[in-house]
Amino acid sequence: MNKDDLKSLVTQIYNDILHNIDTHNETTKEEVADALKHASDTLLTISNSQVDSVDQAKAILANSYKELAEKSLSSYKSTNDSFEKITKEHQETLSQHQNELIDYPSIKNKFDALQNNMSDEVKKANELITKLSKEVRELEKNSNLDPLTKVFNKGALDKYLAKICNKGYIKHELHLLILDVDDFKQVNDLHGHLAGDKVLIYLTKLLRNTLRDGDKLFRFGGEEFVIILNRVEEKSCLEITQRILNLVRSNRLIYKGKSLSITISIGATSYQDGDTPTTLIERADRALYVSKNSGKNQMNVEMKNGI
Repeated sequence: MNKDDLKSLVTQIYNDILHNIDTHNETTKEEVADALKHASDTLLTISNSQVDSVDQAKAILANSYKELAEKSLSSYKSTNDSFEKITKEHQETLSQHQNELIDYPSIKNKFDALQNNMSDEVKKANELITKLSKEVRELEKNSNLDPLTKVFNKGALDKYLAKICNKGYIKHELHLLILDVDDFKQVNDLHGHLAGDKVLIYLTKLLRNTLRDGDKLFRFGGEEFVIILNRVEEKSCLEITQRILNLVRSNRLIYKGKSLSITISIGATSYQDGDTPTTLIERADRALYVSKNSGKNQMNVEMKNGI
């Protein structure tokens, strides 16, 4: 990353922490310090080979805040469940021993005091759980990153294509590829859904290794991905697409000691003046359909409407 990219990331971290302070009634210096440490740790884990732009690095940072909130939420839920269990056990103990020859009133007073304290803690925990749940939902809504593969998600694709199409005419050629993993259901059925997840992560790494810095990779949904090739002519688009096909079919994923091989099918199209995100995706999808129904493990092109 160059100096301007780093300055941009630091600015985002600064703005995120300020926003966190502004949206909470009480924020301690320890919480601010934790947020700074978390941002620092995340930044150090982002290698230049992981991202294809500063926008994706920002998305990774934003996603890390969501993961931190989810971790805190899980911790509070666990603690709250423990408090409720202890409170219930105290009530059962009192009920079982109230007729025995013991100083019941004295013990009951002590238990009541302890239970009241626990009830207060449970109430506080419930309030915090509600607050964290709301924050996680908000972060998920605004996230541009797919949590599994750490590439841009469909929401980010929608925004990107809308921005391109709103320009109308663009000076340089732009091509869109839709990729679909062949027979992905068989991977899940034979090896389990965890293996399917590993395949998707493995595929994103292969794709990153062959794409240029200006190209963008999105997870479109399920086992489908979209690649935007910027400033590339049709001939180069076809060459890049064939390189992707060869790269995927010639590599193997080792999972639990087994070698898993996959292939992909690709549909390609080019941006035309007057396109909308829908028309652009539909052309690429029709080309993908041809690839799927012509034997898979191949690419087909529909560069213009009906061509």
